[in-house]
Amino acid sequence: MIMAIVKKELLQLRRDPRLMGLIIVMPLVLMILFAVALKLEPNNVKMAYLDEDRSFFSDLIKTGLWSDGYFEMYEVKTEADIIEEIRSGRAKSGMHISKDFSALLTENQQPHITLYVDGTMPSLTTAMKYNSSAATDEGVTNDMYFLDEDAPNTVIAEAPFVMDTEILFNPDEKETWFFLPGVIGVLIMQIALILTGITIVREREQHTLEQLFVTPISKFSFIIGKLLPYVVITLIDFYVILGVGWLLFDLPQPSSHLLLFALAFVYVAVMISLGLFISLISQTQQQAMFVAIFIIVPSILLSGFIFPIEAIPASVRVISYLLPFTYFVEIIRGLLIKQTLLVDLLPAYGALMAFVVVFVSASVMKFKRSL
Repeated sequence: MIMAIVKKELLQLRRDPRLMGLIIVMPLVLMILFAVALKLEPNNVKMAYLDEDRSFFSDLIKTGLWSDGYFEMYEVKTEADIIEEIRSGRAKSGMHISKDFSALLTENQQPHITLYVDGTMPSLTTAMKYNSSAATDEGVTNDMYFLDEDAPNTVIAEAPFVMDTEILFNPDEKETWFFLPGVIGVLIMQIALILTGITIVREREQHTLEQLFVTPISKFSFIIGKLLPYVVITLIDFYVILGVGWLLFDLPQPSSHLLLFALAFVYVAVMISLGLFISLISQTQQQAMFVAIFIIVPSILLSGFIFPIEAIPASVRVISYLLPFTYFVEIIRGLLIKQTLLVDLLPAYGALMAFVVVFVSASVMKFKRSL
């Protein structure tokens, strides 16, 4: 009897070749993709610098950082520009060398330079602080000692200059501030795709779709009517989850609650419309669930939620920018942690709205008012 049931299940799987393809192909694709794409630490981290000294000695520091290969350096005009570059996400770090650096150095007064580090991602923060030591190693500092043999009782500091590190936006390097905003997006994605991913499939399997086909309703009205209830439910979930983060884990308040609501609404609309499209292209609930998993797993690993996007090879990085979750992570961390300006977040908002248009349009085109 057991073997008869086993035979029946195998026959049922064989009659669903699309599901079999997902079961076999999806793990292989993800395995190859992640083996190529995932790296814990990036190279060529963007560093905005201001060198007001412009001397041989300041050039030694910049050359030490540049030749190490970890930082990709570009110059800005003011110290405030350094912070703004990091806030906007165009740079992950910055360095300021004051105009009196050489004068203090030649007098053995141990001048200070400032290293600014983005504290949003604590693991990357630690890596940047470690790699900044290329500016203070012996190859750089050996040419920065000045000793007057005729001067009595000359005391030379062990290091010719001091690098002060200032961690921006998350000075305590709280891991919860880094992970929880992204976790909110993962949970909303999971809820939305599961809620809507099986909605059309379930009606098709239960033979209730025929009743909708004979009603005088347009394709667009059908799609919007399917989306709206789940949008409201998922929006409520978004604020419930975020409220728990505020109450229990002391997440920072956003720079604008209006922009936060706009993010919640657009992101929820993206996920709901994507879930509905999955439901329309799937023949069974199992197929819909596998497709949803095929989207959720890469979204978690390739979006910058856990690993920095800069660590992903350029040939694979394009996939990151095809994932709506990538833009959600950028916006919510900008609003909650960095207090990023709207002008710097507009491209990410625009990308999410484009996803809504694409998925809704695709769902309307896929939906047919005939069996």
